Amino acid sequence: MRAPARALGVSRVGDLIAITDGGNGLEEALRRHLAENLRTILDWYHAAEHLGDFAKVWHGEDAAACTQWQTQAKTILYEQGGEALLTYLQALALPADASAQVREELRKLIGYFTNNRHRTDYPAYRRQGWDIGSGPTEAGCKIIGERLKGSGMRWVEDGAVTVASLRALYVSGGKVWDGFWAQPRRPAA
Repeated sequence: MRAPARALGVSRVGDLIAITDGGNGLEEALRRHLAENLRTILDWYHAAEHLGDFAKVWHGEDAAACTQWQTQAKTILYEQGGEALLTYLQALALPADASAQVREELRKLIGYFTNNRHRTDYPAYRRQGWDIGSGPTEAGCKIIGERLKGSGMRWVEDGAVTVASLRALYVSGGKVWDGFWAQPRRPAA
């Protein structure tokens, strides 16, 4: 990853951002292999899924209560960020008859957002014009996957990486595309 990143000028980039699912060790690996000043954002949709999963455990069959709580929690996260959501979750008063499973799921949800609090300042990210979800990337992966898996196609890894790199350059916009092709090239050996 370093060579293509350097070719695109990553060492000169002011804001290098990665959207991740919060997987253990992923942030550290990205910093080690790309740049130490890499900023990571917890994928908004992944974070929202965790809220939805908890709402289903807590409210069970009560779809209206589930939707209401999930909407409230997602709104806090989106408009105020992870710190505000953590404050909300920590102050959440579960009913006295809440099951051990509900209490455990709330504990895990608080742990998840505690561990990812540094990646959940969504209002600030949006003010910067940064993506907060991986949807565009995942859509690009589907497009590349369809090309690579077409009927009768056979790809070696280098060819697949080249196609993926070209696609990433193309969708990154004219400046990145033109900048890449304007670089000095060595003649092929």
